[in-house]
Amino acid sequence: MKHEDMFKVAVEGATLLITLDRAPVNAINEAWIEQLHAVLDRHEAGDQARVLRFRSSLKLFSAGADINFLIERLSTPAGIDAMLETVRKMQGVYDRIERSPLVSIAEIGGAALGGGFELALACDFRVAAASAKVGLPEARLSLLPGAGGTQRLTRLCGAALARRLILGAEVLEGTEAARLGLVHWAVPSEQLAAFTDELARRLGSLPRHTLEANKRCILAAQERDPNGFKLEVEMTRLLYEHPESLKRLRAFVAERTKR
Repeated sequence: MKHEDMFKVAVEGATLLITLDRAPVNAINEAWIEQLHAVLDRHEAGDQARVLRFRSSLKLFSAGADINFLIERLSTPAGIDAMLETVRKMQGVYDRIERSPLVSIAEIGGAALGGGFELALACDFRVAAASAKVGLPEARLSLLPGAGGTQRLTRLCGAALARRLILGAEVLEGTEAARLGLVHWAVPSEQLAAFTDELARRLGSLPRHTLEANKRCILAAQERDPNGFKLEVEMTRLLYEHPESLKRLRAFVAERTKR
């Protein structure tokens, strides 16, 4: 496992494991964003990784933006402009994760708030401990979740629930978050790592190009792309032409014939 200033990075089979490791609360600043881009630059394009898994070495997942950094930036007009650029950079790295050819998992063992939950929302899958806390409570600080939170949460669960959670600055436990669809699964904290291990193994057993093609089509639907159906046909052709598809189809038929 390679240790970065703010991350521990390891490749475990088909999984690129990124462990958030910036004590005390995994606060996000520009250096954090730059280091995350650097990790993805090194590993995303390789053939080995198919799954991108985020977890934390701390009791919480991430408390979001670095408050001291934020206060410093907001103290001057020039600092406000600089902070807006930081917000754009956060949006950029989260968009990169959402559009990555790797299937991403956020393993939420503790609090994931503000920018920390925005990171999780950018992932394809969210697994939370039943006791974890998740939410976008920025309104309490007279702010808003500007790193994609208002957009992704609304797309995920609809405007009514997004209004409840964002305007009400509501923080939910993992079990309630799963019931409302903010996370895919909520499991007892002692089972979280094993559950996510199995999910990562299952996803990692699928061909990378297949995962990427399906992700592209889902994103097109999510963004209401008028060419979504056309993209489905294009991605279907790509998969039809790939030798892995015929190999798996033949194996499936052979296995069924044995029964």
